[in-house]
Order: sequence, then structure tokens, then C-alpha cells
Amino acid sequence: MTGAPKKKATVFGGSGFLGSHVADCLDAEGYEVTIYDKRHSQYIRASQIMAVGDILDEKAVGDAVTGADYVFNFAGIADIDEASKRPVEGVSYNILGNTIILEACRKANIKRFVFASSLYVYSKAGSIYRSTKQACELLIENYWELFGLPYTILRFGSLYGPRADCRNIIYTMLTQALKEGKITRYGDGEELREYIHVHDAARGTVEILAEEFANQHIIITGYQKMRIKDLLYMIKEMLDNKIAIEFLPPNTELHYEITPYTFAPKVGRRLTSRTYVDLGQGILETIHDLYKTLQSGDSDNDRA
Repeated sequence: MTGAPKKKATVFGGSGFLGSHVADCLDAEGYEVTIYDKRHSQYIRASQIMAVGDILDEKAVGDAVTGADYVFNFAGIADIDEASKRPVEGVSYNILGNTIILEACRKANIKRFVFASSLYVYSKAGSIYRSTKQACELLIENYWELFGLPYTILRFGSLYGPRADCRNIIYTMLTQALKEGKITRYGDGEELREYIHVHDAARGTVEILAEEFANQHIIITGYQKMRIKDLLYMIKEMLDNKIAIEFLPPNTELHYEITPYTFAPKVGRRLTSRTYVDLGQGILETIHDLYKTLQSGDSDNDRA
């Protein structure tokens, strides 16, 4: 007697920071996982399928979606500063690329499309990056209204943890601390953030496949609100007070200070979990992992 066939999931951007962890969570839950990305995933498991391609390639995207039950989109330009410096590419990959994936999902009759948005959709900060996320949310809602394509939109807070690279602020701060013996911060450090460990974010991303989260906007962020200044001094204590903290005048207004909530798209429900990685413990483990990586010479520059 054979069991029920495995559910299939395609993860666009599955070679990246959050996408690779979501692919692993899906794999652990028994899904047949296809990773679609511009580069081969260095975290690929033997049980996962790798498809290397561009999200602007309509045929390749269609092939990757065919047969899938669930499709996740973590692809595109996810860095605020990078999107502002490369606006045409930011709009092309974040809006057109997402629409190409949506159209493939419509044709394939998938059960749910899951989109990685951001808390910046609520804000006047975030510049072009914010605008692309707002546009994508509206397009996803259009596809539900016009074609009945089920969706879940996820708005993520500030992520940290293993597999991050120089585009992640905590990774950047810890790397500078370990390499230079100091952390330079532009701004006064009074900015508030709700940091969430990438393992918690990935687990929540899979949990929202439950039917109650269909056609919903879900907030996945941390439970420990902290000033950036306090985070920096916590890192300093973890490193035996042997690093310097330097605050410089802000060189950009792309990021929010205390809260992103100024623009009001559809209100999102907050996903809560009974267990989560403590911020201090998570930062300490990240320091240990990064230290070992730097000692081995395998920096993100080497991996690029």
C-alpha cells in the first residue's frame, strides 16, 4: 500500500538567506522542494531539486511552477540601498519578476502563492524598495480578485542569523566588530527594531500554509523590541568589551526610526509562536558561526 504523494513546493530565491531556510523547513515537513534561483544553492540538500534561472524568464519560471502545490517568492532585490541605486533593476525584478511568477501560478492552478513583503509597506521610508513591495501586494490582491489565485502576503521584520551576508545589518555589524574591533553606526542608535531569528521566520513561513491564513496579510517579526544602541552595547559585552562603538551622522533617510507605521495598506495579522529564539542567545550563536567562518577564510566575498 502506498502513501499519499508528497506535496510540492517551489521556492523562488531559495538559494538566499531566508529562502534557503524556508526550503529546509519545507523539506523537514515532507514537501518535495524545488529551489529556483540565479545561482546554485550552497545549502542544497540531496532531497531538494535545484533549478538555476532568472525570474524574468517566463518559460523557465513556468516550468518551475508546473506541478507545484505551493509557490514562495523570495526573489528580487531585497536590499533597500541596492534598490535605490539600481531603480530599473529593482522595479524589473521586484514587480515584473513577481508578476511573471504570479501568471505562472495562475496557469498552473497552484493552491497558494506566498509572497515575502516587508514592514516598510506601512512606511514613508524605504524609497523604491518600499514602492515595489506595495505594488506587488496590490498585484497579488488583483490576481485573487480577477483569477481566484489564493495568496498569503508575509511582512517580515528585521531578520538575523546563519547564512546572512553583507546586506544584513547584524551580519555587517558583527563582521566589522570581529575584523576591525569596532562597530560604526550611522545615526544615534535610538532607532527601534523587532529582530527575529531566521529560523523562527522560516518556521512561521511554513506554518501559514494552514487554511486559516489563506488570502491574509501576516506580520512575522520578533517579540523583543530593542533600540539599535542597546543591541550594539549587548554585542560589545559579548565580545568582552574589547570593541569600540562609533556613532556618525546619518547618511541616508531610507530607513525608519521608531516605527514603520505611517502608510496604511491592508492591516496584517501578527503570527505568534509559543517558542522563539532569544535575541541574546541568537546573536551569540551568530557571533560564534561568523567567527568560525572568518577563521576559515570563507567570507561572503568568497562565496559570491
